[in-house]
Amino acid sequence: MKRSTLLAPLAAVVLAAPAVRADDAGRIAKAREAIKGLADDLRNELVTAIKAGGPVAALGVCNTRAIEIQEQRSKAMGLTVARTALKVRNPKNAPDDFERKAMEGFVERMKAGADPMALEHAETTTKDGVKVFRYMKPIPTAAEPCLTCHGSELKPEVAAEVKRLYPSDQATGFKASDLRGAFTVTQKVE
Repeated sequence: MKRSTLLAPLAAVVLAAPAVRADDAGRIAKAREAIKGLADDLRNELVTAIKAGGPVAALGVCNTRAIEIQEQRSKAMGLTVARTALKVRNPKNAPDDFERKAMEGFVERMKAGADPMALEHAETTTKDGVKVFRYMKPIPTAAEPCLTCHGSELKPEVAAEVKRLYPSDQATGFKASDLRGAFTVTQKVE
């Protein structure tokens, strides 16, 4: 499989840039930059793993490196950037109420025909008693490579590794264009 094919789903996440309110433009730009960096970092690790050992190796990267990569990108950007989903594979990525509501809104808008690449959610709110700017961007499911590990019909070796690494996995059964999850950014407002 070509590298460009593997890169398309996450690369597309950061290409759409809908109009934003002027007061949040700087925060949104920084959130988009953090998401692009995280997507690039994850994609590079996954491409390397897939080339070296196929989808089972990629599952190992997701299990051992994804959270580390998120933490490194967060530290480098001075905010928190992560991934979450309505159907999580790793319980550490479970959404909070804000994230759940934003993703449910993405799903409804996608059902109504909205292009997921044009969707985003930005809001200044309070989290744990601190004023924060929250930003989310959908991660739509692409046919390749997403469905290899998140689809309805997994190869036996992939299904076995998912079960071994994630005994409480909820993140299978997706179809192309479903909402797989979302990137989420939290930044303190000073």
